[in-house]
Amino acid sequence: MEKLYSIQEVSRMLGIPKDTLRYYDRIGIVSPSREDNRYRKYSKNDLIDLMNIQIMQYADFSLDEIKGKFGFHRMENIDPAYCQEVAAFLDDKNAQTRMKIAHLQKVSQLLDVASETLRDFNHVRDQRLAEIVREIYQAIRKEETEIFEEGCHER
Repeated sequence: MEKLYSIQEVSRMLGIPKDTLRYYDRIGIVSPSREDNRYRKYSKNDLIDLMNIQIMQYADFSLDEIKGKFGFHRMENIDPAYCQEVAAFLDDKNAQTRMKIAHLQKVSQLLDVASETLRDFNHVRDQRLAEIVREIYQAIRKEETEIFEEGCHER
């Protein structure tokens, strides 16, 4: 007979608050079995599903994405079209993640140069900061603007 775990045990083992486990059950992401006393009992497969949910949330998937694309059923007799759909979804999510990384790298570069400029303020550092700000603004707007040409050089 398979060992079943109480909500208290699962919460402690996986670090998921009991209210969150109840919510997952309510929205149908992970639905543990119930005993006669209506207490939730989690199987090993439920624990695996919960760990997968934690990983996907860490990877910035929303609960709607998790529920919509990843029905946590056992992967038996899975439809190849479903696999292709999920693979395309993951590719799109990866592209979004790479765009966020590129954005955060620009932000990090801006913060580095801004702090260097403030620590040792001089004309050269100030010009470098202005160049980076201009590059970032242009990337945001995707086109050359006249604002920088007309007045942002003189702060």
